[in-house]
Amino acid sequence: MNKLRYSPDALNDLDEIWAYIHKELQNPSAAQKTVAEILDSTERLRTFSEMGPLLSSIMEVESDYRFLASGNYIVFYRIEGAFVSVDRILYGRPDFIRVLFHALPED
Repeated sequence: MNKLRYSPDALNDLDEIWAYIHKELQNPSAAQKTVAEILDSTERLRTFSEMGPLLSSIMEVESDYRFLASGNYIVFYRIEGAFVSVDRILYGRPDFIRVLFHALPED
């Protein structure tokens, strides 16, 4: 069984997801449910670390990132020996690559 590590960016992503749904959309129960579903999805990576496809399988990028969809969000992670490192958790919008790789400044 692998160990999970969350980067500071991934933890911040979870906080922002919760805050947006809770405060902006004014739906605290949906905020709790969404974050819980993301955490449940990532928990499965402990046992099935390769269940998410390589990012390079769907686009032309050189990367060891894998990804896993959880509702409207995409969990980006890497396998590093006995660890699964969750680096980002991003909304499944078209510009997730820009955010993931810091290609352009965010608006």
